[in-house]
Amino acid sequence: MLQKTTPIHSKKIRDAARNQPCTLQIVGVCNGDWSTTVLAHLPDESHGIARKSDDLSACFACDSCHSVIDGRMKWPPMELEHKDWYFRRAQIRTWRVLFQEDVFSIKGAA
Repeated sequence: MLQKTTPIHSKKIRDAARNQPCTLQIVGVCNGDWSTTVLAHLPDESHGIARKSDDLSACFACDSCHSVIDGRMKWPPMELEHKDWYFRRAQIRTWRVLFQEDVFSIKGAA
């Protein structure tokens, strides 16, 4: 069992989402309006009642995709079975941008 950890929150990570392309890009949902992009938190073990997931468990999401992952809009039926794939792809895409823009670093990585 994992120990309870201190939440990871970063203003730099949240600010880096501004005007970025949506990394979720859910087919039939994504609005392509990068001016609405925010850091959207994905479900994981760090979230709970009245507590968002860590900023590392997040992605850049346009307003429409964000509405889907937060439950304000329904997943398109054809994409629902691919939900976990969308989450993982978006998280990795987001990490790559954050790494390339020196928002965070990885020891030993070039």
